[in-house]
Amino acid sequence: MNPRASSLPSTVLFVAVLVGGLIAERLAGAGGSLTAVMVLRLLVLLGIIAWGAVRLMRVGGERRVLWRWTLICYAVAFTGLVLYTAQTELGTRLFGTPLAQAAPKLAVAFQVLFPALLVLGLVPLALLEVSAAAMVRAPVLETDRARGALFAGLGTAFVLIFAFSAMYVATQLDTTWDLSYFRTARPGESTRKVVRGLNEPLQVTSFFPPANDVGSQVEQYFRELAGESSQLQVERLDQAVEPARARALGVTTNGVVVFSKGEKREVYTVGLELDRARGQLQRLDQEVQRRLLTVARPRRAVYFTTGHGERSDGRAAPGEAARAGINQLKELLRAQNVELQNLGASEGLGSEVPRDAAVVVLMGPTKDFLPEEVAVLREYAERGGRLWIALDPEGPSYDALLEPLGLRYLNTPLANDQVFFRATRQPSDRGNLGTSTFSSHPSVSTLSSLGTQAPVAFLSAGALEPRNPLPPGLGQDITVKAHEATFLDKDRDFTEDPGEERRSWPLVVAVEKSPGPGKELMRAVVMGDSDALSDGVVPNLANAYLVMDTLRWLTGEEAISGAVSSEEDVPIQHTREQDVAWFYATVFLGPVLVLAVGFFVTRRRGKRAPRDVAEGGAR
Repeated sequence: MNPRASSLPSTVLFVAVLVGGLIAERLAGAGGSLTAVMVLRLLVLLGIIAWGAVRLMRVGGERRVLWRWTLICYAVAFTGLVLYTAQTELGTRLFGTPLAQAAPKLAVAFQVLFPALLVLGLVPLALLEVSAAAMVRAPVLETDRARGALFAGLGTAFVLIFAFSAMYVATQLDTTWDLSYFRTARPGESTRKVVRGLNEPLQVTSFFPPANDVGSQVEQYFRELAGESSQLQVERLDQAVEPARARALGVTTNGVVVFSKGEKREVYTVGLELDRARGQLQRLDQEVQRRLLTVARPRRAVYFTTGHGERSDGRAAPGEAARAGINQLKELLRAQNVELQNLGASEGLGSEVPRDAAVVVLMGPTKDFLPEEVAVLREYAERGGRLWIALDPEGPSYDALLEPLGLRYLNTPLANDQVFFRATRQPSDRGNLGTSTFSSHPSVSTLSSLGTQAPVAFLSAGALEPRNPLPPGLGQDITVKAHEATFLDKDRDFTEDPGEERRSWPLVVAVEKSPGPGKELMRAVVMGDSDALSDGVVPNLANAYLVMDTLRWLTGEEAISGAVSSEEDVPIQHTREQDVAWFYATVFLGPVLVLAVGFFVTRRRGKRAPRDVAEGGAR
C-alpha cells in the first residue's frame, strides 16, 4: 500500500483540530475571540474533509473504499460539531436569538444528538485507522478486515451511547431498586389507611446527619407515606445543626424519629449505623403505625373480665389448671393504642360496666358468671356495648351469655385427621385445627384478602351454632369456619367414630344488633377457642391479623384494617420427614443424577465415534 494514499495524517489532524478547538473555547472565554476560534475550527475541518474528497477521486481499488469510509466518519463527527455550535454564542449571533428560546424542543434534540454523533464518528474512525495501519506494508488492502474494524467501532459506539443514555434516564427518574437481601419495610396497607384518615396535621420529624444511609432509608419510607395525605407533614433535620428544634421535641442525638400532634409526642429510636439498625428498619412499618395510632387517635379502654378462671397474664390461681397466658395478646392490643383494665366483682362487674369501656373481653372463662354479672353484661350489650367472647370446650355452659346473641356453644372439641398442625407427633395433634375459610366480613377483611396464605390456628376449639329463630333485629355472620373434614370428637379420642359429623363447623361468629331509640349499635365477636389468642399462638401472622381486625371492627375502626408490612427474617422450619428427605436428596440423589447424566453423555459420544471413523475410512 502506498503510504501517500494513507488517510492517517489527515485523521490525526482532524481529531487534533476538533479536540484542540474545544480546549481553545475554554481558554478564549467569551466574545469575539470565542467566535473566531469556532469559525476557524469549522473552516479547518471543512478543509480537511474537502482535501479527503480530492484524495478519494485520485485513488482507486481498495484504497478508494477505505477513503470513502474515512470521509463518512469525518462527516458524521463534523455534523455533531455543527449541532453543538448551533447552541453556542456563534449560533446565537447567526440566528439572532438563542436556540433554547427560539426552539426549546430542537435545542434538547441537539443536546442529545451532538455527543452521539461525535462518538459515532470518532470511535469507528479510530478502529478503522488502526486496522489500516496494520496493513500499511501489505501488497493488497484487505477491505474485509477494515470493514470488520469499522463495524466493531460502530457497535462500541452504540453501546457507549446506550449506556450513557440509560444512566441519564435513571438519574432523572431518581428511582432506586434494592436487590439485596436486606430491605426496609415499605408502608403497609393498614398504615396508609391510618394516614388517609388523619383529620388534623401530624408532624413527623426525623433527625439524621446528611448522607446517612439509615436516614436515607427512613426518608424514603416517609416520602412514600406522605403521599397518602397532606395532613402528614414530614421533615428531616440534623440535631447538630438544629439543636433548638431538637430540644423542643425532647431529642438529644441523631438517629431518632419524633411523631407529634399538639402536646402528644412519640419517639422511635432507629440508630445511625446501618448494620445495627437493620432490625428497626425491617419492622419500621409496624413501629410507625403503633406511634401514629398513639398520637393521632384517642386511647380506648378495653376491660378483661376476671374471677371466673379466665386466661390471664399471670400464674394460674391455686386449684386451677395451668393454661397458656395472654401476655402477647395484651402487648398486641397495647400497640393499637389500647388501655387494658381488669373487670371483676371488685371492680363493679356485679353492678355496671364502666362507661368508658370500648370493649369487654371474656377470655376463656372456666367458671360460671354470677346471675348479677350476666345481667350486667346483657344490659351493657343492650345499650350498644361491644363484647369479645372466647370460649373453651372445657368450660361451663355459656347459654346465659350467648342466648341474647342468638348462639349456642357445643362444649365438644373438634378434631381433624386430614388438616391439622403437627406439634407432638401424637394423635392429640389432630385437635390443632388450621383453617383459611373466611367470609368477607370486616372483622376478617385482612384474612380474606390473604386467603390460603394465612391459615388461622385453633388448638382446642369447640363449635358454635346459630339459634333458630334469631332474636329480633339481630344479624350474624360466620366469619371463620373449620375445614370441611373437621368432626365433633365426642369421645375425645381424636378419631372419627359413627355419629361424629364432619362439616365446616363455625369457629368465629360476628354479631350485630340494630340500635333502638336512644341506643348505639351493639357488636360482638364470639370465638369457639381461646387458645387461638394465647401466648405462642398469637405470633402466628393469621392469628395476629384476626386479633387486630376483630378489635378494629368492635371499636368501629374497621376502615384502617389491612396488612402491615414487615421485612423481618422468617425462619424456615421443616418437619422431621422433610429434613430426612432433604438429607437423602442432597447426599445421594444429587450426585447420582450428575453421574447418570455424565454416563449418558459419554455413552452417546462413544457410540458415535466408531461410526464417524468408519465413514471417514470408507470415503
